[in-house]
Amino acid sequence: MWVVSVPEGDTVWRQARDLRAVLEGQVLTGCDFRVPAHATLDFTGQTVTAVESRGKHLLMFVGGQVIHSHLAMEGHWDIYPVANGRAAKWRKPAFAARAVLTTEQASAVGFSLGTLEVLPEAIVGNAVGHLGPDLLGPDWDADEALRRLLAAPGRAIGLALLDQRNLAGIGNIYRNELCFLSRVHPAATVAEVPELPRMVDLAKRLLEVNKDRTQRSTTGGPARGDAASWVYGLAGKPCKRCGAIIKHGTLADPAHPARAARDIYWCPRCQPEPGGR
Repeated sequence: MWVVSVPEGDTVWRQARDLRAVLEGQVLTGCDFRVPAHATLDFTGQTVTAVESRGKHLLMFVGGQVIHSHLAMEGHWDIYPVANGRAAKWRKPAFAARAVLTTEQASAVGFSLGTLEVLPEAIVGNAVGHLGPDLLGPDWDADEALRRLLAAPGRAIGLALLDQRNLAGIGNIYRNELCFLSRVHPAATVAEVPELPRMVDLAKRLLEVNKDRTQRSTTGGPARGDAASWVYGLAGKPCKRCGAIIKHGTLADPAHPARAARDIYWCPRCQPEPGGR
């Protein structure tokens, strides 16, 4: 099975770090928004005062406004050096570009962004105020994350972990790997997780250890191929812990019936299905 690795909190944290290095404190020499809502907006001559990540969201502060982007499934900000007033050739097609921010030294291009909007700084909370504690942010608060998770004890843990209102930064890869490491099936309820504080602590540690890696590993092994994960994307292969064959399914969210069910992977021996199914 071919599995797409989508951006998670560690990926967005790296994007913010790299963008901060070339944009923060710099005056924009060029600004091009390629979405109808902001096509006439131009920050040329303005200074980028800060670049931050919050969960899976990116925030760039410039001219009293905030450029808010979310990578969704395929988005990415690429950075190209500028020499003699011209940026290096883009590695992705121009039709996928949604925003181009240029300084004297570099050009940052946002490709295939799931969300791109510009908000006054005063209402940036409209975009990210709903988020729970950020696993890689200065506001991380494990007790608050636990409180939010336990507020819905009957909800599937696999859904609760993906809910950014509980804790921000976990995507589908991490939720599957966390459930395996905690020996719980993704469909088990929050109340059925035997050591929820340990799971939350492990989530923090996994993202921290991977935030500086371009290739993610949750096993402690090489960050490539099958060795990089315990169960995610490994349906039909033997469990590294017990040898049972890893299964694949989907988990829908009853609270959002219009959303597509997300992939789940589990070891039937290490993570028995709820109710013995």
